Amino acid sequence: MVHRLVPLQSGRELLGPTPRRLRDRRGRGLRGRLMPMSMPAHRTRADRFDAAAVEAFAEIDSRWHDHLTGLDVAVDDIPRMLPRGDEPVQWPDEVTADGQVPLARLIPAGVDVAGRPTRAQIILFRRPLELRAHDDEELPEILREVLIEQVATYLGVDEETVEQGPEDD
Repeated sequence: MVHRLVPLQSGRELLGPTPRRLRDRRGRGLRGRLMPMSMPAHRTRADRFDAAAVEAFAEIDSRWHDHLTGLDVAVDDIPRMLPRGDEPVQWPDEVTADGQVPLARLIPAGVDVAGRPTRAQIILFRRPLELRAHDDEELPEILREVLIEQVATYLGVDEETVEQGPEDD
């Protein structure tokens, strides 16, 4: 005698997320978005940081574009490489830090575990950079300084050269 098992629900229904409740249990709740996406107030802090980082990098890229074609810029919320203990840390040149806290990191081009080539990448750490800016006007200045230091490390030149632009031959 052969028994065949048949699921009562399809696999998609079994593995899918539970349906969200659009209202609270008393029937009252938000029926739509609080702010339309077109309003400036809809942007999150992360969106504003990303826009400031793009603007700060665009200034450097306008002068050094031919030299920065193999470089990517990324944003991470927090650094994953914090020191252990209270002893002072000597960070490598690829890390821009404020004391014990890294603000950005340059990852050079290389090869990943699958054998594919990777591009060089500057990673900006959003939360430590935001905490060092006292207001919205100071954040672009801090981002510019950090990006100049990271681009100088990537290019192997000093920071003044990055600010002035490449020498015309």
